[in-house]
Formats: sequence, C-alpha cells, structure tokens
Amino acid sequence: MDLLAHLEAYVATADESSFSRAADRLGIAQPLLSRRIKTLEEHFGGSLFDRSRRQIATTELGVLLLPYARDVLDRAQRLRQVARSARRSRVRAVGVPADCSPVALARALRAGAEHGITLGIRELPPLERVVGLAEGALGYALVRVPPEGAAHRVPLGLASAPVPGDGGNGAARRTVHLEELRPRRGRAAGPGAPPPVLFLTEDQVPCFEDRLYRAAARAGLPESRIRPAGAGATALAETLAGSALLLCAEPFARQHGARWRPLADRALHRGYDVNAAPGRDRAGAVPDWLTTLLASAVGAAPVRRGGPGPGPAPGDEDVRARLAARG
Repeated sequence: MDLLAHLEAYVATADESSFSRAADRLGIAQPLLSRRIKTLEEHFGGSLFDRSRRQIATTELGVLLLPYARDVLDRAQRLRQVARSARRSRVRAVGVPADCSPVALARALRAGAEHGITLGIRELPPLERVVGLAEGALGYALVRVPPEGAAHRVPLGLASAPVPGDGGNGAARRTVHLEELRPRRGRAAGPGAPPPVLFLTEDQVPCFEDRLYRAAARAGLPESRIRPAGAGATALAETLAGSALLLCAEPFARQHGARWRPLADRALHRGYDVNAAPGRDRAGAVPDWLTTLLASAVGAAPVRRGGPGPGPAPGDEDVRARLAARG
C-alpha cells in the first residue's frame, strides 16, 4: 500500500465531505479514491466515514486519526522540500590532504555557500582522493602529480625542534642540501647519530618516494635514515623533541612551532592539480575560485607557464620558496 497516497485520499475526503469532490481535488477517478479509502479502513480496522447518509460524515475513528494523518502528510511534504533544496544547492564532497590550513578551508566553505554550492571537506590520503574522484564519491579533489607537470607546487623542507632565541630567523632561513645530513665519521650509529628524516602520509606516493630515495642515495645518506612517518601527531612530537627531522611544507611546520628550512632540490616539491569528478560541471571543469582556495589551503603557488626564462638571482631562491610555501 502507498500509505501517503491513501492518506491523501482520506484527508481530502474528510475536508470535502464528498468522494467526488475529493477525487477532483486529487485529480484521480472516484472509484480509485473509494478503493484507497476502503483499503485504509481495512488497514486501520474500522470505518473512517459514515456512508449511510446523503452527505458522508467522518466517524469517531476518522476524527481521531485525522490530525495524525495530516501530520504525516506535512512531514512528507517538508521532506520533499528539503530534498529539492539539497539538489538545488549542489552538494559537493572535496578531498584534501590532512595538513591543509583550516583557515583556508573555511574560506572555501564560505565561498561555496556564496556560489550556491555546499562543500563537504574530507581529509584523505593521496590515493583515496584519486579513487574517490574516479568513483564519483568526491566532486573535487587536490591530486598529487609530479611537480614539473603540476599547476601548483608546494616547496618542501625539513622541520626540526625550535632553537631557543632563534625566533625563526638565522639558519632556519637558509636552504638545506641533503648532503649536509650525511653522518660524520664515527657517528653513523649510537647516541650521537643524526636523527632520521620522516615523511608524512601525503608524500607516501610512488612518484615522490622514488625521487626522495634516489636523491638521498646521491647525497650519500643511508637508506635507513629516510622512513615513512606514522601518525602525523607522533611525527610532530618526535620532531619537536629533537629526535627526528620531518619533511613537510612551511605552513605546517610554522603552525606547530617547528623550525623549518626549505630543501634546495626543487624536484622534491609537491605537485598538485585540482580536479573534478568526470561529468561534473562543464565536463570536469573546476570553478576558478575553488581552485585558488584549495591551492592556498596546501600552501601552493600557481606555476607560471611562460616558458624558459631567467633563473632566480643569487639569494632569491630561498625567498621565492618561502613565498610559494605561504601561498
């Protein structure tokens, strides 16, 4: 039984005190309305209308159940309205890395509301963001790609324990080369051994891990010095305690009070594209305002597509890296 259709027949008949007028109101044939009333009476186990008179009257049971029937129909109507509003608002799930700036994500949520789009932020590892787009579980996502082909790049560097009195200046502003991390003779192991270099889940993708291990090998770093981090909070705790170095972006390090130095090797930058699920909005196009806000959430800067040009002047590389990292 279609309960809502039967309740509509019941309420319309009670309002009109006539089967024919109730059928006209609902736009159905009178025999169909009569059958729905009869089925409803069988369902409730009693007559809803007294048919013994020229004009039908609602029975005591019919009067008792009528406000409840109206309530059910009102709730169903509100449910349909909410569903229509949700469709019009175009809800979109957005896959982002776990180390995004909360302030930048808040700006994206507000901008979505201004454009009539409800954004739902989901923190996911890189592979899950790609799968979510392909399966349609995500509307948009920041996708990791090699930096040389990326629309946005995030310079990476090494976070370490803060130095009292440094204030983020001094040595923390210089680029660091992996060769500088080579252990000195006699200090490859034991209490004086240099700390390991940890990299976060966001960088545990083949295109980055392969480059990192090759760069470490060229720099003469033992493979055991480079290892994936577990939970981000644990990796930060080890870093702030001085027992590890953490490979990360500058905003993430600064947010947690760590000292940060950019890596000199630009091949170890993060690369990002902002993609849409297939079939979304103009065959996969992402709104420009959303692209800009999601890129800023990871501290990325757009890559200039002007072809080869003059390189940075001496001493400018660190400045540019820091500015790009801050978006």
